[in-house]
Amino acid sequence: MQHPHGEVQVRAGVETDLPALTDLYNHYVRETPLTFDTEPFTAEQRRPWLLSHPQDGPHRLLVAREAGDDPKGGPGDGPKGGPGDGPRGAPGGDLLGYATSSAFRPKPAYATSVEVTVYCAPHAAGRGVGTLLYDALFTALAGEDIHRAYAGIAQPNEASHALHTRFGFRHIGTYTEVGRKFGRYWDVAWYQKDLT
Repeated sequence: MQHPHGEVQVRAGVETDLPALTDLYNHYVRETPLTFDTEPFTAEQRRPWLLSHPQDGPHRLLVAREAGDDPKGGPGDGPKGGPGDGPRGAPGGDLLGYATSSAFRPKPAYATSVEVTVYCAPHAAGRGVGTLLYDALFTALAGEDIHRAYAGIAQPNEASHALHTRFGFRHIGTYTEVGRKFGRYWDVAWYQKDLT
């Protein structure tokens, strides 16, 4: 995909993305209230999360990477693999962000609802990476049996509000002071997108 700041590859997340995905998520755990996790994870601790997002079906993980560091690779290519492969050992270049669609709740009647989220690397903020990821995610989900997508956004977060509104989400309510992190309480605004 052509991008204003160079080529960006958006593809399904694979095992070799896990170290970079974990590093990115841990940034948000340590530095922001945008996730309510409070302790950083190891890649091994995040492995079940990765495996809960196969390359097809309603629960997906898409990654955005700088293109060009993998001259033989392309969208959908498998991992290079190899001992010691870290964030640059995955297909493509530096991780710019990721988006997921996950189970909304574990009970069976919720199966046609998903919770979506997007995380962008700090150096990729304002570059349209979230838009690229959501474009690809909702295109991939178009053929799935999904009725609604939900997003919970810790407040304040104008950038996330704007992104979700642009993708047709509407604000449906706010849980006030639902989480405590960094010594204070945070609200979470809930957004809904009708998919069918």
